[in-house]
Amino acid sequence: MQALVLNTDGDAPRLERRDIPTPSVGARDALVRVAACGVCYHDVAVVDGTLRRGVKRDVVLGHEVSGVVADVGEQVTTVQPGDRVVAALTAFCGKCARCAAGQEYRCLRGRGFGHALDGGFAQFVSLPETSVVPLPDTMDIVQAALLACPIGVALNAMEDAAALRPGETALVVGAGGGLGAHLAQAAAALGARVLAVTTSPHKIDMLEALDGVDVILADGELDFSEIAMALTDDEGVDVALNPVGSALFGSCIASLAQFGRMVVLGEIAGRAARFNLAELLFRDATVVGATGASPRHIRKAVDMAASGSVQPIISQQFSFDAASDAIEQMRAGATFGRVALIPPSA
Repeated sequence: MQALVLNTDGDAPRLERRDIPTPSVGARDALVRVAACGVCYHDVAVVDGTLRRGVKRDVVLGHEVSGVVADVGEQVTTVQPGDRVVAALTAFCGKCARCAAGQEYRCLRGRGFGHALDGGFAQFVSLPETSVVPLPDTMDIVQAALLACPIGVALNAMEDAAALRPGETALVVGAGGGLGAHLAQAAAALGARVLAVTTSPHKIDMLEALDGVDVILADGELDFSEIAMALTDDEGVDVALNPVGSALFGSCIASLAQFGRMVVLGEIAGRAARFNLAELLFRDATVVGATGASPRHIRKAVDMAASGSVQPIISQQFSFDAASDAIEQMRAGATFGRVALIPPSA
């Protein structure tokens, strides 16, 4: 099969299109013909060499996978060839304390697709039966690639980490990005008032087209925390959703209401966060990290997308030969929502 393999020989990792063996199918595995694979900033970080820990040699990247089941092992009972599915982000044991608590994405023996295991930058990927979630026949198979990440990830952040409640105000920074645009939609769908912050004027119209989203342009003249305060009668926001990390950490803290919660979902700049500790203390605020999505989050994402309350946003599709362009678009923050790789027909 054709795959994009990350060659880490030498100083600069690079994606190479190669012919490699089609994955074997274990007794409890499903072989999925990949329809689309979203490109996450995790993939960019691995390509850039800034994320190396736990990454297998010659890895096939990609954890945002949708496709059609091509074959199954003899013990598989929940899916069959021809079923349309979306992949979970990890292979998990289902038996450890974290799996029992519904935190399969942090399984004590878990391994991530496109990281420790080969992922979806390929024509086929082999997945444990427990790591595939069936899709409705009516759902767009390419858009479905985003149901686990970023949409399932967004639900985990809001429901589990932030305990976002209907009627609360949620601030989303980096709102025009692949995670931010889906955080904004999901927060609105969960009943929150959403303030979406972007530094990109060309993304304003697209953000304003999302139901229930008010847009703040952070143009450098006024810190967005001051605008957030003004829009909440100086009370602040209940939840700040921060997929950017250190660059906007202090402003997110300054935007919080009393007992506010900030959820950090990513780190773009790769530096230490600097903020006034008093801003945290006198708000009795909470800061928590959140990554990943468990099958229950993904199943809810499927339901929300099927009902139309959240719309997966893929602004550009790239062939394998244009994979470097997809990575560059992600690095530059030039896209609205996600971009996706489409493998050649099998």
